[in-house]
Amino acid sequence: QVQLVESGGGLVQAGGSLRLSCADSGRTFSRDVMGWFRQSPGKEREFVAAITWRGASTLYGDSVAGRFTISRDHQDMVYLQMNSLKPEDTAIYYCAADTDGDYTRSDDWRVWGQGTQVTVSS
Repeated sequence: QVQLVESGGGLVQAGGSLRLSCADSGRTFSRDVMGWFRQSPGKEREFVAAITWRGASTLYGDSVAGRFTISRDHQDMVYLQMNSLKPEDTAIYYCAADTDGDYTRSDDWRVWGQGTQVTVSS
């Protein structure tokens, strides 16, 4: 049963922007905190951003801080606005939910989407 569905990935030139969306179709898990991770071939899943309920607090990975913005709306959609994209941002981006641990650790999240590919050309 798919509970998180990402969309908005694609191919963009360096310096460009993309906006990812995450739709929550489930009601069986905690959505107090929602997050985004990414993974490139041969690398571990990397923390990108997290946002608490009603967007009261946000947290960003060092490599994206100042370029990416996470947000959410009242309809349980979560967004990741990505600006000033770099080739090293190329990865599959995953939406995540249901955590009560370290937001930056992928092992501490219980629910995942299937991912959306982002490719940044130089």
